[in-house]
Amino acid sequence: MKTIPSTFRPSIRLLIFLFFILLNLKSSSQPQVLWKFNTGAAVYGTAAIHNQMVYFGSGNHSFYALNKISGKLIWEYKTKGAVHSDPLIYEDKVIFSSADGKVYALDQRSGQLLWSFTTKGEQQYDAWDYYLSSPVVAEGRVYIGSGDSSVYALDLQSGKKIWSFKTGGIVHATPVIKDKKVLIGSYDGFFYALDTQSGQLIWKFKTVGDLYFPKGEIQKAASTNESSVFFGSRDYNLYSLSLKTGTGQWNRKEGGSWIIATPLLDQDQLYVGTSDTHQFHRMGTTYGDIKWTLPLNMRVYGAAVMMNKELVFGCFNGRVYFVNPETGKVNTSFQTEESKKHYAALFDENDKVRKDIDPDGKNYLEVEKRILALGAILASPKVDQDLLYFGDANGFFYALKR
Repeated sequence: MKTIPSTFRPSIRLLIFLFFILLNLKSSSQPQVLWKFNTGAAVYGTAAIHNQMVYFGSGNHSFYALNKISGKLIWEYKTKGAVHSDPLIYEDKVIFSSADGKVYALDQRSGQLLWSFTTKGEQQYDAWDYYLSSPVVAEGRVYIGSGDSSVYALDLQSGKKIWSFKTGGIVHATPVIKDKKVLIGSYDGFFYALDTQSGQLIWKFKTVGDLYFPKGEIQKAASTNESSVFFGSRDYNLYSLSLKTGTGQWNRKEGGSWIIATPLLDQDQLYVGTSDTHQFHRMGTTYGDIKWTLPLNMRVYGAAVMMNKELVFGCFNGRVYFVNPETGKVNTSFQTEESKKHYAALFDENDKVRKDIDPDGKNYLEVEKRILALGAILASPKVDQDLLYFGDANGFFYALKR
């Protein structure tokens, strides 16, 4: 066997060293803004991407289609309410809901209305009820929840109602379809499994509740694997249920904090942010055991995504974090210009919420406005190769290059 001459060995070691230096520079390098589009009102929904276009809604009652590379406006559709629903692209349609109580299907190329369905009306539960239910499609049907407390199945082609199921509270969670079941939570504190064809109840599960939040409201979508359903609640718990029977498998209490975000399920790990404890966890799916915890200084409501082997999520502090999923170490972050400008008004020199700021005090609505003014990121980012798309609470929509 030939050996490498000793004169070349330092060069090989140097190449290996340089490789790891470059790898580290890639992970820590700052993401660059490709473009930024101003809607003038909050963007809370997660975008959809199809071909060369990116689609999203805004609190200004409009729904947008932009060129995903240039950020140029292709078309805009005006509704009569805030569009805080994630859009769904299916065949030639883009489907979303609006706070005007309607579900819309538009031609995804032109923005022309194909059909709309009118529910019995939308409503907002409280100041932290930021999202609308988003549509999902399966076997020619659109499934979606509503502020009128119902879950609907609509015909994909016509928008006509096939069935509806009444819960005891606002339904702003997004359905998940699995094993012929519509899986969805409600502000009544129940998690439901409905038959996709008939809308009949298969099983339901009641959250535990808490002293201050006895209903255990469920605000956002669940995640599923082949045997389990995972979701958070306002009773401070993250739950794992049997997909087949709805019986509890485990629950983990995050003392003092709602769990709003939809957990990201990656292989046998869950990744989820918290509200008032300002943390982000990696957990095992079997027992809910914590693998690592990343301390933050603000809430996480949006789901995380994986991008080029990095964990990516937005935070109410106006930052997007890029994290090593194995260790929980922050590789880098992106901060909105508004967050940089207003940061010191909310956080001290130790990067903690200032002691004179009380998000739960008498002036909580004013404090909430100040937090949102940071360009708080409530949406789950959308990945398209090395580009990342998301909106913020100030109405800006970003395309970042990583």
